[in-house]
Amino acid sequence: MWTYGLRCRAYSTAEVLPNEPVRLHKVTANPIHRAASVNPVFLTAGASLTVLAVLLLLLMQKPNSGLEEQDGESELFVYCAAGMRVPVESIATRYREEFQVPIRLQYGGSNSLLSQIEVANVGDLYLAGDDSYLQIAKRKGLVAESFPIAQMRPVIVVPSGNPKQVQDVQDLVRADLRVSLADPDQAAVGKLVRESLLPSGRWDSLAAAVRSRGVFKPTVSEVANDVLLGAVDAGIVWDAVAVQHEQLEVVRSAELANKHVLVSIGLLEASKNAKRALHFTRFLTAQNRGLEVFQEHGYESVEGAEWSNRPELTFFAGAVNRRALEPIVEAFQRRHGVDVSTVYNGCGILTAQMRAIEQDSLSGFPDVYMACDTYYMDTVGKLFRDKVNVSDTPIVVAVQAGNPKGIETLADLNQPGVRVAVGQPEQCTIGVLTRRLLESADIYDSLLENNVVTQTATSALLIPSVATGSADAAIVYLTDARAESDKVDVVTIDSPLAKAIQPLGIAASSKQKQLARLLFEEVARAQGAFEKAGFRWRLKPAE
Repeated sequence: MWTYGLRCRAYSTAEVLPNEPVRLHKVTANPIHRAASVNPVFLTAGASLTVLAVLLLLLMQKPNSGLEEQDGESELFVYCAAGMRVPVESIATRYREEFQVPIRLQYGGSNSLLSQIEVANVGDLYLAGDDSYLQIAKRKGLVAESFPIAQMRPVIVVPSGNPKQVQDVQDLVRADLRVSLADPDQAAVGKLVRESLLPSGRWDSLAAAVRSRGVFKPTVSEVANDVLLGAVDAGIVWDAVAVQHEQLEVVRSAELANKHVLVSIGLLEASKNAKRALHFTRFLTAQNRGLEVFQEHGYESVEGAEWSNRPELTFFAGAVNRRALEPIVEAFQRRHGVDVSTVYNGCGILTAQMRAIEQDSLSGFPDVYMACDTYYMDTVGKLFRDKVNVSDTPIVVAVQAGNPKGIETLADLNQPGVRVAVGQPEQCTIGVLTRRLLESADIYDSLLENNVVTQTATSALLIPSVATGSADAAIVYLTDARAESDKVDVVTIDSPLAKAIQPLGIAASSKQKQLARLLFEEVARAQGAFEKAGFRWRLKPAE
């Protein structure tokens, strides 16, 4: 039940505080009216009526769902594959009761719904019986992002007792059987059955048998109803649909045994309620909200996170990535209504933190990690999965404006009197890569002993040493030097080792894998942000 606390200050004679009784306060009358005699009973009654009226108005307002108000309709419009009707209606009812947001559900075959979305270009979400329809919708620019829900497998259903003794797919072409199938051009289960049987040549004979003495239906639910009503002797439906009907008996076909589809829901590009739609999607795909309903109805659900009205992600990132990542993370938080705790530091420091957290089973391990270079992803690689190389940046020598020391090569850094700043190899990637570069030029030990005047934990911290004149040169990432181009000049390094590659991965231990995947995908789409920050993009676009 919703409760409200009201503070009445300016014009009321009463104050209502949460969990406290109404208290009446003395009001000083206007001097003009002091002489008038006013019955205190009327004052008390008037105050009580005022408070009661305000409280009634507040009770008529809907409770705060935790979402900021936004433009567009308050109602969510969801296109839903007919086979998912039972669990989705239950979840939508629960969401409406908890957040006072109505949900309109439009049912149909997955392909039919996709056609409606393409023509109408309205709505918020599309829940398909097969993820392949979401992929088609993405390629057509209709779906922005998708979220997995469950797996389903096709099975044969017959009336209880299996009176016609159906044992496998080949039995469905018998002359004494009437069969109902979902239209492969409209429904996901029909599409999968056709794809599964075409290689063996069995599809053509089955389709012919259905056309001559059976029926094709637009949705899987209608196929199940045909068998329930005795209109046909058998049909092929999803296993999760079959278990919803006790009167149906399941026959598992060897030819279909290894076939399955992923059920997914996608946010439509046309949505005018994207934040609210994403909020409902997280509710629907939460382990202790929507997914438990799918499990109760026989679906094989995917791994989901525990429900949180405003979940949190922890993102560890090497300091070199900061300029590119900050606007991406900020936009992600606004769009999804989540909090991202981003920690930027030298990767040596970050990986040491990760190892300590893992070893002592502490909280705070990152959900997502983006290193300055593959070197520091490799040191914790077993803890992360789905790793990709996103970008790279050259390593250069930053020198004082005008290059007064005439530095042109790495060897010039070793000249007497040249003051050099480098990264600390135990703390950061630039330190490790600098040591590797200088060792390849056979000057590391002598430079460290004679010319290095400071070592820092990140490349960005090296730039001020040169800009302020406390060092003549520093070995840094080009992205950091470019950000201070008005203060320092750049000398390129002719070596294949003068490059840092930035990898990104999701923690295997993350309890928010779907949300982490969304942030992962947000970064993977941000080529422009990285190039603007001076990085070279390496990630190939998804096909």
